[in-house]
Amino acid sequence: MVENKLIRMDNVGIVVESLDNAILFFSEIGLKLEGRAIIEGEWAGRVTGLGDQHVEIAMMVTPDGHSRLELSKFLHPAPVSDHRISPVNTLGYLRVMFTVEDIDELVARLIKIGAQLVGEIVQYQNSYRLCYIRGAEGILVGLAEQIALNKD
Repeated sequence: MVENKLIRMDNVGIVVESLDNAILFFSEIGLKLEGRAIIEGEWAGRVTGLGDQHVEIAMMVTPDGHSRLELSKFLHPAPVSDHRISPVNTLGYLRVMFTVEDIDELVARLIKIGAQLVGEIVQYQNSYRLCYIRGAEGILVGLAEQIALNKD
């Protein structure tokens, strides 16, 4: 077996219609806006295979600084398909999941800003409470709360 040269996972990209709405949603979960920028030019199109592109991005970072979401709004070329309302068994990238401290409190706050609980909050054994939620623009997000083990 060849030695793995992987250093880290840098980020997950999500294409959105409204950067402001997506930033608000992910900020409510607890990510911080690290920066916004316009990405354009011949070099960018060579990376993505889209040719002449003009994209506004926002980089969001988790509180521990280890994980990032790159939110992208394509100004040119326009998005060509929309998978936001696809069910959880759709092929391809599905969702991003976050571990949170108080799932009930967070879900209540997210619902107040327009998110929808997909099913219900369920408990998996004595390990986690889990749910899926559709947030800004129908983006599917998983939430997990680790259950504290009682060591009496």
